[in-house]
Amino acid sequence: MDIFKKYGLYMPEILLPAAEKTSAWAVVACDQYTQDKAYWTEAARIAEGKPSALHIILPEIYLNELSQAEKEKAVSSIQTRMKDYLGGGVFAPPLNAFIYVERTTAYGRLRKGLVASIDLEDYEWKSGTKAKIRATEATIVSRIPPRIAIRKNAPLESPHIMLLVNDKKCSFIEKTGEIAKREGGPLYDVELMMGAGHISGRAVSSADALFHMEKALASIAAENIDSAGNVFMFAVGDGNHSLATAKAVWDELKKSRGGIEQNGSIAVPQGLENHPCRYALVEIVNLYDEGLTFEPIHRIVFEENARSLASFVQSKLGGKLEVCASESDLMQKTASSAGKTAVFGFASAQDGFLSLSVELDCLAVSALQPVLDTLIGQKCETSCVTTGNKELIDYIHGAEDVLRLAREHDKTAVLLPPIEKASFFTTVEKYGSLPRKSFSMGEASEKRFYFECRRLEKD
Repeated sequence: MDIFKKYGLYMPEILLPAAEKTSAWAVVACDQYTQDKAYWTEAARIAEGKPSALHIILPEIYLNELSQAEKEKAVSSIQTRMKDYLGGGVFAPPLNAFIYVERTTAYGRLRKGLVASIDLEDYEWKSGTKAKIRATEATIVSRIPPRIAIRKNAPLESPHIMLLVNDKKCSFIEKTGEIAKREGGPLYDVELMMGAGHISGRAVSSADALFHMEKALASIAAENIDSAGNVFMFAVGDGNHSLATAKAVWDELKKSRGGIEQNGSIAVPQGLENHPCRYALVEIVNLYDEGLTFEPIHRIVFEENARSLASFVQSKLGGKLEVCASESDLMQKTASSAGKTAVFGFASAQDGFLSLSVELDCLAVSALQPVLDTLIGQKCETSCVTTGNKELIDYIHGAEDVLRLAREHDKTAVLLPPIEKASFFTTVEKYGSLPRKSFSMGEASEKRFYFECRRLEKD
């Protein structure tokens, strides 16, 4: 709707599976369980012979296994299945509405969200942008082409993209949800496969709900504006590469219709002003939602010991280096980070455990990763001849897992402190996109499940 245009939002026309078609419909984001083929094998067994979002996505675990010919065949099959679903009675009649979502995860956490369309003209993934909708992590351009192959010429989209809104007052999604729950029952209310929890959705389209949304968005915009008048409305939490793909497909369509590129953007040609590909379906979640966990992604550095690595980081960032008595002592000190004081942990079999306390005005990972990149670049100049293509760094979820790896020879664990939600938007505003693998929004099973769909074809 035009009343939300100034915030980069539009009310979508939603396609939901008919009530009798939902038993195996919802499936987790395609970029999860990329080392767990058993998960996707079981998902395929559950979805076999039934309408399912699994049949209209390509799990990324298979990307490195398939030949180019096999990938093309898979893409063709996905797009054919989309057309079959559109013409085969799988979907209920279209619904013009936002969708308020409540998701209970396997860990007992309740997360609230709002499914909406965003205007890709208001989104940019390149670092340093002042767009209303911005990426939070560096985009790996090589990950986009396989996704373009699926989205280009696809008649449908279903999102696993999650945007974050900086709403400490909890006025936008949470209170909109209260109105939606008062006004009607759920459109869907289902258990998710393989013990991943529960999801329900309600329509948001009444005058009262939309009035409240507009009022809340105006307040959020006023609190997230810089001195030059640029408004930072939403940050991409999950699915950045999928959203970058949608932008690339939209840009390609504009170019093919005569769109002229100026100052890094492509003008919208006449006749494409409201083309469905201009928009992308997302779920918006409040950064301060109590059910949204932000976990740091730790690092393991190969062919390095804790003391030399900690000393190198200290030489670049300053701070106070201390010896810790045990793993638990190290974990406790790292977790004690607060305000502008960030505590990094270092552990290796040779040197034991050390902590480094540093004063920072940004998220800890934004300061640390460039230092690690510098060290690894220097090591590659002297040692990569012998290590070949071996990566000298890896990214590990969970402090216990990264510390376990550090017990092996020639490996140092680097523990990052908890993510400061209050610093999140200000860091992206000040420094641009965060380094790769900066954070995780919950565990794999807590990621967004595909459910809602939207047409990408123009009538």
